[in-house]
Amino acid sequence: MQHLCPVGIFLLPPRTLFSSHKNKERVLNKQGDKPAISIEESVGSAIKELRQRHGLTIAQVSEQASISRGMLSKIENGQTAAGMETLARIARALGVSMSMLFSKYDVSASTAQHIKKGKGMEVVRRGTKSGHTYHLLAYDQGPVKLFEPFLITMEDDTEQYPTFQHPGTELLYMLEGKLEYRCGPDTYLLEPGDSLTFQGEVAHGPEKLLKFPIKFLSFIVYPRGAE
Repeated sequence: MQHLCPVGIFLLPPRTLFSSHKNKERVLNKQGDKPAISIEESVGSAIKELRQRHGLTIAQVSEQASISRGMLSKIENGQTAAGMETLARIARALGVSMSMLFSKYDVSASTAQHIKKGKGMEVVRRGTKSGHTYHLLAYDQGPVKLFEPFLITMEDDTEQYPTFQHPGTELLYMLEGKLEYRCGPDTYLLEPGDSLTFQGEVAHGPEKLLKFPIKFLSFIVYPRGAE
């Protein structure tokens, strides 16, 4: 039996894609005077390096990841932006965690990472008119991902949502709107100001989107050694 409580949880759904802004977010060199590499280029470079390190061909990885050879080649060369679901399949084919694909996007030369409003790496859900938009507010700082903060905005309810499971601990904080969210056997009602901390290994996913627009923060903290 499910219970309604004034809390809720959420994680990125599959079938999402990186949608770069007109001015792509790029890492600055140590002098900060010119862009060094885009997120697409860094992810592609990491995928290629991991594939070659494991002695795998493009054909082998593309078959395991259920994508075309041409698409994988474009991703490796930074010519196209891969969706979150696609990246997850590539990571599984390579036998690594998805965060390892971001290991070359290293901004650790700076003491802080400043993301201006609307300038986070944008992830937009496919198949919706208004779109469900996810902004990654901090990018990977090196080969070991410790946490991921997302700002999520949902403006329609046209899709069915699956159940998610992942390593680590997640905190959701509701900013605007209203939704019901399931975690294990229970369902939780989430309204502005509500929050919930939970273990990502527990099966979870949105149940009902009740009041739009919906906006909330999602923080995922990964366990050390999970890489």
